Amino acid sequence: MSQSCCHQSHQFDGLDPRYKRILWSVIFINATLFFVEMFAGYQAGSQALKSDALDFLADSLTYGLSLAVIGHSNQIRARAALFKAISLFGIGEFVFTHTLYRSLFQTTPQAELMGIIGILALLANVVSVLLLMRYKDGDANVKSVWMCSRNDAIGNIAVMLASLAVFTTGSAWPDLVVAFAMSGLFLHSAQVILRQSLRELAQA
Repeated sequence: MSQSCCHQSHQFDGLDPRYKRILWSVIFINATLFFVEMFAGYQAGSQALKSDALDFLADSLTYGLSLAVIGHSNQIRARAALFKAISLFGIGEFVFTHTLYRSLFQTTPQAELMGIIGILALLANVVSVLLLMRYKDGDANVKSVWMCSRNDAIGNIAVMLASLAVFTTGSAWPDLVVAFAMSGLFLHSAQVILRQSLRELAQA
């Protein structure tokens, strides 16, 4: 097994007061950005921003669940990770379906607002990623936290690129393409977390 950040022989399970404080911090960051980005997504008419806002909401719930099961048995933590994987599948499917619908009734989003909010969200996620980087390896519960933060950073960079492309082309397609890509990222992360959580459940 890989060495944990606490230099133990088993996978890091979150039992670290500093890690818990970091989780509280990133919960606050993600919950705040959910409201900011969802509002901006509707104002800008951007599907990519709204998809990224849902990612912030999912992360807030994921971090809260991760915090709640720290210190519990391996089976409970693996089940929590399994629940998070299923939730990510659901969000990925929702984003894909909604984006597909929006592609049939296109409106060009406001590229300037997309870019501004994208920069703000990226800064928030860079802070979260830097806080959690030390804890990127661990059990399925811990790993799901890291993967959600990583997804956020990737998503925000994609939103900024989409805003530039929308501004340059005057087309809604870059915004929709990013939203489709983010749904794929949700589904891929869900698959990775699902496999590890099932493996840990079998071991438990």
